Parts: sequence; C-alpha cells; structure tokens
Amino acid sequence: MRMDGQEESSNVEDVRGMGGGGGGFGFGGRGLSIGGIVIAVIVGWIFGINPLQLLGMMDGSDGGTTVQQQGPAPAPPKEDAGARFVSQVLRSTEQVWTDVFRESGRTYQAPKLVLFSGSWPTACGQGQAAMGPFYCPEDRKVYIDLSFYRVLEQKLGAPGQFAQAYVVAHEVGHHIQNQLGIMEKVDAMRSRGDRAQANALSVRVELQADCFAGVWAARSQKENGWRLDPGDIEAALNAAAQIGDDTLQRRTQGTVVPESFTHGTSAQRVNWFKRGVEGGSLDRCNTFEGRDL
Repeated sequence: MRMDGQEESSNVEDVRGMGGGGGGFGFGGRGLSIGGIVIAVIVGWIFGINPLQLLGMMDGSDGGTTVQQQGPAPAPPKEDAGARFVSQVLRSTEQVWTDVFRESGRTYQAPKLVLFSGSWPTACGQGQAAMGPFYCPEDRKVYIDLSFYRVLEQKLGAPGQFAQAYVVAHEVGHHIQNQLGIMEKVDAMRSRGDRAQANALSVRVELQADCFAGVWAARSQKENGWRLDPGDIEAALNAAAQIGDDTLQRRTQGTVVPESFTHGTSAQRVNWFKRGVEGGSLDRCNTFEGRDL
C-alpha cells in the first residue's frame, strides 16, 4: 500500500506521554474493538489467563468510570511516520464517507482519532492499550496505541500497511454505525434479549464494520489515487480471519461455541469485508437483514 503524498487529517489528537492514569482492563463502552480480541489472546498467552475471561472483563459488563478529557490535545509531530500514516488513513476515510453521505443527502461528521500510550481516560471509561484499537460512541473518537501494529505483524502474521489501515477503517466503521443510529437501535434490542441474543447482535455489528471497511478500501483507492500492492487485500483478509471467533476459540480452548460469538467467524469476517470491497456501497453492508451471515 502506498499513500505517499496523501493528505493528512486535522482530526488526530496526540496524548502520548501525557499520562492517562488508571489501570486494569475495565472499559465501560458499548461493544468491543477489533483489537480487543487480539490483545486479549496475546495477554492470555503471556499470563496464562483464558482470553475469553478477559473479553468478558472488557465488554463493559464490569462497568467503567466515565472520565472526560480536559482541553484540546496537540497534533502529532510531523516527523512521526506512524502517526502520519494513520492520519493519512483517517483523512481518506473522511473523504470517502463525506462523499457517501452526500450521495444519500446526509452530512458526515468525522470522528477524532486519539493516539495514546498505555492508558487514557475516555467518555466510555478508562481505555487501555491491552484492548487494542477501539471506538467510543460516547465521545465519537477512535483510540489507538500504535504499538498494536507490532502485535498485528509479529503475533498474528498480518504485516503491511493495508492491514494496519484496515484496523482504522473498521473502527471508523463503528462511527458510521453510531452516526446512522444503528448502535442506538442495537442497544435497544440488546436490552430486550438474553446474552446469546446480545452476542448475535454484536456479531452483526462487527461484520457490518468489516463491510464498511471494505467500502472505504474500494472507494478510497479509486478516488484518492493511492494504490494497493500485490498481497495487500490478502493481508487485510488474513487480519480479519485471524480474529474470527471460531479461530480464537479453537486456539484458546480447543472447541468452538457459536452462541458465544461476538465478532463472527473468520469466514464471515472475510466475506463481509470482500462484500464491501466488491460492492462499494452501504447497501451491500446490511448485516441485519436475513438470518444467514
């Protein structure tokens, strides 16, 4: 993937080194990030903890303390290559989704992206690097510790900038859901069902975010002129496949329990990302229509 010379977003805040305080894995936001599953697996391997227990701790069931950031954060330094790359990716999502929303008579409101290290307070509770990248619907911000990309490459075998861009695009996908009112509707449905039904809804939310990431990939490459290198799509699909619920459960507990899925199988994640790439429109990403995914 080559984004040399692409515009950078003005919506990136750099709070690295500012000290966010807090500790533990608690997070009171809605849903779970793409990186949360990945990091839970890695942490589980290191400390001998069942990653599924960590996921239960991180999905908001234990609650969290709402903490609001005081004052604007600075932009990242220009010489920071990692920050510059995610800023370029974020800018490309802004361009794509502004066009998509305009085509349907809507106005896109871009999220902020916060670069943090270790721990940082959010409107959804205390965010932790161990959760991986995540989106907080309460303050409409995407949070990422750039050290996650080393885990993505070294532990999950998903190297390359396109795999990294896919992660950002997935979290922005959750912002799209928030702005369109999908998250609010899903939360209402969750409150009326049991845990299994809530998990099933979470799967549809995550697969839709994967599809939205595919829409971004298809349209951004065409509209902004950056190019995919050979193997880029495969790298992103590999990242999606490695964090499928079935793959993770098979690795960690030896068995697969479909009713406990919250993000979808590897095949489902790959399929919905590809649907977004091939379709290039929101209409192709309705994961809530029909029984089969």
